[in-house]
Amino acid sequence: MRAATRLPARMPHVVPTKRLAPFGASIFGEMTRLSIEHGAINLGQGFPDFDGPPELGDAVLQAIRDGHNQYARPMGAVPLVEAVAAQVERDYGLKRDPLREVCVTCGATEAIAAALLGILEPGDRVLTLEPFYDSYPAITALAGAGFDSVPLLFPDFRIDFERLRARIEKRTRVLLINTPHNPSGRVFDHDELEGIAELCIEHDLIAICDEVYEHLFYDEHVHRPLALMDGMQDRTLTISSTGKTFSMTGWKIGWAHGPAALVNALFAAHQFLTFSTAAPLQHAMALALRDFGPPWLEGLRRDYDERRHCLLTGLKRAGFEVAVPEGSYFVLARHAGLFEDGDDDVQVARRLVIERGVTAIPPSSFYREGVDEGRRLLRFAFCKRRQTIAAAMERLVGVH
Repeated sequence: MRAATRLPARMPHVVPTKRLAPFGASIFGEMTRLSIEHGAINLGQGFPDFDGPPELGDAVLQAIRDGHNQYARPMGAVPLVEAVAAQVERDYGLKRDPLREVCVTCGATEAIAAALLGILEPGDRVLTLEPFYDSYPAITALAGAGFDSVPLLFPDFRIDFERLRARIEKRTRVLLINTPHNPSGRVFDHDELEGIAELCIEHDLIAICDEVYEHLFYDEHVHRPLALMDGMQDRTLTISSTGKTFSMTGWKIGWAHGPAALVNALFAAHQFLTFSTAAPLQHAMALALRDFGPPWLEGLRRDYDERRHCLLTGLKRAGFEVAVPEGSYFVLARHAGLFEDGDDDVQVARRLVIERGVTAIPPSSFYREGVDEGRRLLRFAFCKRRQTIAAAMERLVGVH
């Protein structure tokens, strides 16, 4: 009997699932790599280069010593969900049952993912505004749903309701709204929120509101949750996070609040994604929400406003056309005329790193309908120390 022929071992052909393959590698990874290679000052990624209140680190250590080291309650440690409910009522007058209408997640991104996975059926569609946070279409694809977007145009970034209405289809299920908006910096005003509410009610849409920058707004602008609009409290799931407010993005403590039916849908996915979030960090962030109230938040906005002005002034001096952000901690700037005609945002961002030692993010990947709009822009972050921003602006202005 002949011995069986032994075939050479080889690795299986591994690729991302067809749902994720179109998204490729994130632009953030490439720009971070270039930034490190060239010793650039990184104003690209949206995380602070400073820590939040030192009391929070002390609170984590105390929580560990107190024995909060096992799985937390899957919907969130009781002190934190109670603190979230208290903050939402204090700031907006919204009453939430902390044990039924709040769910803590591993950052706001997981909350968005759990919400879409828990609410959408295959074939449903999500409608949002662009430029958008780059996880939105990828998570929608994982849920087996379709994704549509309507552009906000530089420099005003106001909602075109005629265009938004025209994109609503029979299978549109969710309107995904981000305010204060990343990366445009828009804080949607009362008329815009009212218009969104009218569309949701008219077409029986669920609103998922990404409000992670809820405490970062400037000048005369004030953030108003969509859930406050008439008819929206029972159809709105609001998502926020401590990472942006308390400069602890690596802790990944986010949450969603809303009517129990929507929170339950989110929780149905959350329990199988991460089950629960780091217990000691939840207890520390409960202290943050309780103890760092309106006076501290006003000081935070003042500090960010100074950073905002430093960045805007430097970009203007360097020849950029800027859109003044009303909220968040990003600036979109038009680069026309600074480099060779025809260079798009990715080419300009690479040259900015190599030739001027400053890293920005090319935002065209945040667009679908308005990709050409994004190719003319760069995104800069001002969630950095003042000296970091000043040094970056010296590099930009010094070679212009």
